[in-house]
Order: sequence, then C-alpha cells, then structure tokens
Amino acid sequence: MKMKTKILSTMLALFLFAAVSQAQDYKSAIGLRLGYPLSATYKTFISDQAALELVAGFRTFSGYSWFNVGGYYEVHKEIPSVAGLKWYYGAGANIYFWSYDSGFNGGSTTSIGLSGVLGLDYKFADAPLNISVDWIPTFFLNGYGNGFAGGYGALAARYTIN
Repeated sequence: MKMKTKILSTMLALFLFAAVSQAQDYKSAIGLRLGYPLSATYKTFISDQAALELVAGFRTFSGYSWFNVGGYYEVHKEIPSVAGLKWYYGAGANIYFWSYDSGFNGGSTTSIGLSGVLGLDYKFADAPLNISVDWIPTFFLNGYGNGFAGGYGALAARYTIN
C-alpha cells in the first residue's frame, strides 16, 4: 500500500510540474488509463464543464480475473493559475465480469458498482496529448466484492481530438 501511495504521489508531482507550460482545451480524447485495472478510456465534453468518460478494463491476479466497463459523468472546473489544468468530480456506474479458480473450485459472477470520481486533468498546448490523474471509489451492489471498495487511482494518457 505504501508503494502505491509513493508511486501516485510521484505521478501527481510530475503531472503538476508538467503543467507550467501554456495549455489549451480539447473536445474529445482517447487513450489508456494506467492503473488498477489497465483500461482503455474515451472522454468527450458535452458542454464547457461537463464530460462523459467511458472505460473498459481488464485485470488478472492470483487465480482470478475480471473485465469491466463503466461510464462517468464528470464536472470540470478551471484552476485559473495554470492554463489548461482543471480539477473534476463526478459519478457513474460499472459492470464487472469476474472469473476465479481457487484450485478447489472455480466460477464466475457479475457485479454492478456505483462510483465517485475525483481528479486533475491537463491538456498540453503544443501536442495533442491530455493526461489526468484520478481516484474512483466504488460501492459494489452485488456479487464478488460486495460492499465498499476504497477505490483505485490511475494516470491516464490520451490522444486529443478537437
């Protein structure tokens, strides 16, 4: 747990350091969310401050694996002191398809989760690149992982489409 905190803190520091250059906004972006799980991500703004983000991820670990798809509604707010840097919050839902094999028995299940979102988003001025760092706590309504999961942080890198 301490190693994850150090890695996320380092990524956040690098992210903020990179934010000193001139930046501009974008309409849509597609890329990877480098976290837990590794995910494909697509974000599009539906107004000046509101965006929809769609994710699809896969993870395998010690006898179990899952595939998830999710969508989030995010509200972006400017950070006036740094052009192109925004903070955002929002909520959404995920569906998880679990598979496991404990050696004695195996199986699969499906879970539905409700999630919150909190993060920072930055668009580089001279490159079609957007990066973000966020935290997504999730409450599982059923199935494997039933109940609150502390959430997972990730660094996303996306190609912007204006």
